[in-house]
Amino acid sequence: MTIADAMPSQHVQTPTVRDAVMDLLRRFGMTTIFANPGSTELPLFRNFPDDFRYILGLQEAVVVGMADGYAQAMRNAAFVNLHSAAGVGNAMGNIFTAFKNRTPMVITAGQQARSILPFDPFLASREATELPKPYVKWSIEPARAEDVPHAIARAYYLAMTQPCGPVLVSVPVDDWDRAADPVPKRVVSRQSRPDPAILDRIAALLDSAQRPAFVAGAAIDRDGAFDEMLRLAERHNARVYAAPMSGRCSFPEDHRLFAGFLPAIRETIVASLAGYDLVFAVGAPAFSYHVEGFGPHVPAGATLCQLIEDPQTASWTPEGIAAIGSMRLGLIDLLDRASPPRRPDPAPRPAVPRIRPSAPMTTAYVLQTLADMRPGDSIVVEEAPGARRVMQTHLPITASESFYTMDSGGLGYGMPAAVGVALAKPGRRVVSLMGDGSSLYSIQAIWSAAQLGVRIVFVILKNGRYAALQDFAPVFGFSRQEHVQGTDLPGLDFVSIARGLGCAGVSVRTPEGLTDALAGAFSSDQPVLIEVEVEDRASHSA
Repeated sequence: MTIADAMPSQHVQTPTVRDAVMDLLRRFGMTTIFANPGSTELPLFRNFPDDFRYILGLQEAVVVGMADGYAQAMRNAAFVNLHSAAGVGNAMGNIFTAFKNRTPMVITAGQQARSILPFDPFLASREATELPKPYVKWSIEPARAEDVPHAIARAYYLAMTQPCGPVLVSVPVDDWDRAADPVPKRVVSRQSRPDPAILDRIAALLDSAQRPAFVAGAAIDRDGAFDEMLRLAERHNARVYAAPMSGRCSFPEDHRLFAGFLPAIRETIVASLAGYDLVFAVGAPAFSYHVEGFGPHVPAGATLCQLIEDPQTASWTPEGIAAIGSMRLGLIDLLDRASPPRRPDPAPRPAVPRIRPSAPMTTAYVLQTLADMRPGDSIVVEEAPGARRVMQTHLPITASESFYTMDSGGLGYGMPAAVGVALAKPGRRVVSLMGDGSSLYSIQAIWSAAQLGVRIVFVILKNGRYAALQDFAPVFGFSRQEHVQGTDLPGLDFVSIARGLGCAGVSVRTPEGLTDALAGAFSSDQPVLIEVEVEDRASHSA
């Protein structure tokens, strides 16, 4: 008998798909999993590792919204697990928003066992890769179980490559326990530098312009280029407008060069930019429109230039010069080139008048009070489209990574995104500013906030209507007095809803009540909901 024969046999456990994926997620820094469980996903979570955390959302739109806010605030892809076709379907509104937000996200969706897929089984996703299209960068159901880890690695690199966005991997339930080799470590570039020759042309136009205007979009803040944008604007002494429908703050709104917000209307954009001889759109489409428009896209005599990370966006820009690549790298290169002549200072913007307290309170007064009282490093996550113009006047955002909203216009993002941002930034207070109509699309997020104990102040502007729709109706031929069907929201009690979901809540109707409620909420270590009754016509405060 040999020595080897005499030694007791040792069982060596074969690594599984689950093991390989968990190892990948650790390497990618994605140990927080946002999910709502279903039967076809359960094997992924067997022997759940101690160094991972599972963030439960009570509905799939909440799951994806939380992951979106978390990914943006962390500057890394979030990992999401959804349940087959039904779960992906429930999540599609916020998957669409994540795509428009350029949020990196790896979504895994459960699928029935491979052996019964030919029989159209219960809870199978018949065309799993087609379901989320076109609002994912890539989707796949791997041909073999052992290909799942490689598919998730590829999904991560694609999600993180500019322009970032969500991807989806459909995983049959029996794949997780199959044998699989670990995925080798790799390094994949995430950014590309804009073409130097194109940047030279843009720099020359900037230097020769007599009166340039910049239009700042969300990609600036997404790419960590806030400071570079500020330096370039100051070097050229150029007015800076916020791009239409931008989901981030990319220029300080209290700066002497800040010129205000462009609306998503072609003729109004052209009128706002009249008199400028160069329009430089940085990190923004040129331009996002909400309604049909006519005539030119830029004022007569103006040249349009663009720096954008998305070649698809650049492809439909109607005229001018477009450089494609990283905002930060492109702005750094322009700062290295720029040697403009000294231009006169633009005329200062008129001071915003203070709003006097009243009963009932105006939306403007509420937002002015919120601006006065919120902590200086707090983060605003907003989904109150009916009050957005008022917010832009009375709640200025002045710092990078301090404001998030949806680029898509789709509702249901704000409340769960606030939870995700709070998870990513535990040292900072988060204000979730919501309209009463908007809040109801994903209000289950309050439960997640309460369970997680995150420091969020949910401020719901309660005017009893879908204000944005009523205020927008005249664009489509409604008279100012005509009733718009389906836009009234009577009988809502948000304090009762909050308490039913485990969150403290208070309703306020007076300026004194508002001040007391905000002071109490900002001193609390737990989430608090404040229902604020405002006068019915939010637009009266604009």
